[in-house]
Amino acid sequence: MATSGFSRWMQHKMNARMNRKIRKGKGEFMGMDVLILHTVGRRSGEPRQTPISWFSDGGEGWLLVASGGQGGDPDWQRNLMANPDRATIELPASTPTPVRPQVLRGQERAAAWASITVAQPRYAKYQDKSEHEYAVVRLTAR
Repeated sequence: MATSGFSRWMQHKMNARMNRKIRKGKGEFMGMDVLILHTVGRRSGEPRQTPISWFSDGGEGWLLVASGGQGGDPDWQRNLMANPDRATIELPASTPTPVRPQVLRGQERAAAWASITVAQPRYAKYQDKSEHEYAVVRLTAR
């Protein structure tokens, strides 16, 4: 199903509003911590800024759930993996931090997924309704 022009416009407006809140130090949405992920469009080469919820990896990294998107993977994940060396994140009221992405697999993904769904059970419900297994992406500072 194609995204309508209005839907895309509305998503951009909502993202811009959330980005402003994060930059003012209010990085929470629906009980989840939110950061701004900076990527480069894989086709356009244009900078992209996506507010996205994150979870601690138990160390110094950030875990992101790649849910939604046509064909299973969201645009932010496709852009991130196409240009991993150009990715940065902004945490509330901070300057961008260069990061390195890694899609988790096997036991690493299972352990991360378990901690994510304990923190936010809604992700398990979303996953149950999807035919596509959501990727879990770990970001670490470069």
